[in-house]
Amino acid sequence: MLKKVLFPGKYIQGVGALAELPALIRLFGRQGLIVASPAAYRKILPDSGIDWSGHCLLVEQFAGECCENELSRLAAIIREKNVDVLVGMGGGKTIDTTKIAADRANIPVLVVPTIASTDAPCSGCAVLYSEQGVFESVYYQKSNPSLVLVDTKIIARAPVRFLVAGMGDALATWFEAQSCCSTQSENACGGFGTLTGLNLARLCYDTLLQYGKAARIAAEQHIITPALEHIVEANILLSGIGFESGGLASAHSIHNGLTALDETHAFYHGEKVAFGVLAGLQLTDAPPKEMDTVYAFCEDIGLPTTLADIGIQQFDRNKLMRVAEKSCAPGESIHHEAGGITPEKVLQALLAADATGKYRKNQSN
Repeated sequence: MLKKVLFPGKYIQGVGALAELPALIRLFGRQGLIVASPAAYRKILPDSGIDWSGHCLLVEQFAGECCENELSRLAAIIREKNVDVLVGMGGGKTIDTTKIAADRANIPVLVVPTIASTDAPCSGCAVLYSEQGVFESVYYQKSNPSLVLVDTKIIARAPVRFLVAGMGDALATWFEAQSCCSTQSENACGGFGTLTGLNLARLCYDTLLQYGKAARIAAEQHIITPALEHIVEANILLSGIGFESGGLASAHSIHNGLTALDETHAFYHGEKVAFGVLAGLQLTDAPPKEMDTVYAFCEDIGLPTTLADIGIQQFDRNKLMRVAEKSCAPGESIHHEAGGITPEKVLQALLAADATGKYRKNQSN
């Protein structure tokens, strides 16, 4: 394999960036379609002060799940309206759906995240789910988005839980890239990782530790500070490039396994990934000091540290084995970790991560 690294065509971040969107759309096509999340459709677009219809832009509300039914619905609209540039505006599933729809239609896609909850905006891959929200597969596009436009005024208005979940997703970036580097495993670009990807993954982790708590405080008050800007960049750009060009490993596979349990469906991607990081640290025998740093970070900003924190209040080993088996399915990135990874090892790691989280909670009370 060759070394590979992928980037979005353009990345723009700042207060009021949304006002640039109509002119940017005209750089890529003549008939644009905005696929907007319900919140963006009801609130952000009407309150923007921009006459979207006056810019030859159609607006369609996202139906709620990144699944084949929604993709078929959008494909029909793209054909009927002769759409030649697609805009995804909203959270992770809205963005992923728009990226896949544009890829299948062979048209450019522009991404406007309204929350900083995942690293989906910059990447050239997307996650497909069933209509019930169960993970099915990863879909790789021919290229990354042509543009990612991040208006931090919009991000700052969102509930703080979204930003925190984004930090959970970003938290995995360094540990998974490091694992792929040490085992010479394939990254999400279909090649070996690069120094660029690995070092951006490390910068992502360092940024989280340095600015995460201050950014959370700012987000709780819906104010824009340098710390908030740094964490938005870490969640979206650094994590997006870092995971894709560095590679994935245990944390995201454990997330995929957790989706097998209905009680986790009310929790965000990044919240489940964060617990996957903690289980991954147990699985890979991380040094105690590193484990303490990561647990403390999760506790400080409000990320899950126990199974109960992601809805799994009652469990036995048979139930958790379903998670472990799905995490270890053929083709899962958990096999990028060193050594032979088995469902039994993952089960033990899940139990150990939960036990450590419970112990730390009891010690702090």
